[in-house]
Amino acid sequence: MIEEKKVQPWIKTTLEMGPVVLFFIVYSKIKDREFVVFGETYEGFILATALFIPLILFATAVLYFLTGKLSKMQIFTAILVVVFGGLGIWFNDERFFKMKPTMIYLLFGGILGYGLLKGQSYLRTVMDGALPMDQTGWMILTKRFMMFFFGLAIANEAIWRTLSTDIWVNFKTFGLPIAMFAFIITQAKTISKHSPDE
Repeated sequence: MIEEKKVQPWIKTTLEMGPVVLFFIVYSKIKDREFVVFGETYEGFILATALFIPLILFATAVLYFLTGKLSKMQIFTAILVVVFGGLGIWFNDERFFKMKPTMIYLLFGGILGYGLLKGQSYLRTVMDGALPMDQTGWMILTKRFMMFFFGLAIANEAIWRTLSTDIWVNFKTFGLPIAMFAFIITQAKTISKHSPDE
């Protein structure tokens, strides 16, 4: 079993969020422009996506080099970025990239739901070392996370299909992390109630 190396939290956060922030900055600068590459005309969003793919792969590789370990979520996210981002660039269609968060959250919600049907908390398997709770607490938290992920998938679909690309980019860059942070904060009482006294 590979032991994870310790790394400063700010470095890990920078590597995880850096590509998303850079995507937002680049998109903001070139969103109203068109670029001709090998005779094909691409909008700014597609070019920003083309930059985002190697950035997230580089950040993921650096994170692995520093920690010696990647979570399944990090690996899966990188794969989906390459697949959906690549399809978006290949077909010159931004909709593929916009569907990526939907696929991620549906998968996470589905995995948690499958575990619940088996009477297990897969969330506990991932987070137990960082968050000690009794089994009842884990089952409650897993059900809530499952519903939360499905809710994010629905929200992403509704926003990218009905609103502008600008609104979707802001939602993905700021809305999703804020929603995740707010959701975790609302679970503090449950976590405290089902955690050991020590």
